[in-house]
Amino acid sequence: MIDIRTMDPRVPLLLVLSVTTGLVDAASVLGLGRVFTANMTGNVVFLGFAASGAPGFHAAPCILGIAMFVVGAMLGGRAIRLHVGKTERRWLLVAGVVEAALLCTAAVVALGYDFETLTPEWRMFAIIALTAVAMGFRNATIRQLKVADLTTTVLTMTLTGLGADSRAAGGANPNWARRIGAVVAIFLGAAIGGALLYRYDIYAPLALAGAMALAASVLCAFHPASARRIAG
Repeated sequence: MIDIRTMDPRVPLLLVLSVTTGLVDAASVLGLGRVFTANMTGNVVFLGFAASGAPGFHAAPCILGIAMFVVGAMLGGRAIRLHVGKTERRWLLVAGVVEAALLCTAAVVALGYDFETLTPEWRMFAIIALTAVAMGFRNATIRQLKVADLTTTVLTMTLTGLGADSRAAGGANPNWARRIGAVVAIFLGAAIGGALLYRYDIYAPLALAGAMALAASVLCAFHPASARRIAG
């Protein structure tokens, strides 16, 4: 039997956050005019399409998404350094509250937004900015946690690891369960996010992502293992 007191609580936390990545990118790609606010690799690709003149792609949303993601990462990095020497519990609570606040604010802004016509435009840009800052801040947190094979936003190296480290490739197949879990989590988030967007509106996946991020962070923070100190 698994002893939850000794289990690393960061693994389920990051799997839940992977689900929220799918929710956020479902909202952004389907509701904000072909822009990613969590997956910056996709955003750079979309920006390249816009630069080529491909129909349906626009540079401004992608540039804003990338810029605000970097701003979020900078804020997250600064906040982490202010928590060096303090408990991981405190940092997880701060990070969870910040991310949830940004995502829920984006959901509130989205209440007056029509994702089918992408109007009013200021709401679209505000949602892009808020969600991108949230995801940048989150990625700074993930970088600090240093949990192998769980980045919560990208799957390229996760899938590479599944293949290259598999028994068929002569490897020991380490962390295969969490790698598959990460793929499934983002898939589920995207599927649920798309369904919520078309059934209700764009605010629904954003609000759910904020609630899930906060709940998972709080639960992880109060696990005994989160009493560890953050190293410089």
